[in-house]
Amino acid sequence: MDIAKLSIMMSQSQLKQQASISVMKHTMDHAEMQSEQMIQMLEQSVQPHLGGNIDVRA
Repeated sequence: MDIAKLSIMMSQSQLKQQASISVMKHTMDHAEMQSEQMIQMLEQSVQPHLGGNIDVRA
């Protein structure tokens, strides 16, 4: 195998790796944003006055 082909193959491999890392970072950022939105939604749905008293008389 000559040097030029080897250089091209190494460059393509590096490019694939960089693309994979970029996609993974984007996915992680998206997941983090969704989890923050879920936390905000759950915090807004809490009603602290409910469930504080239990009626044990039948």
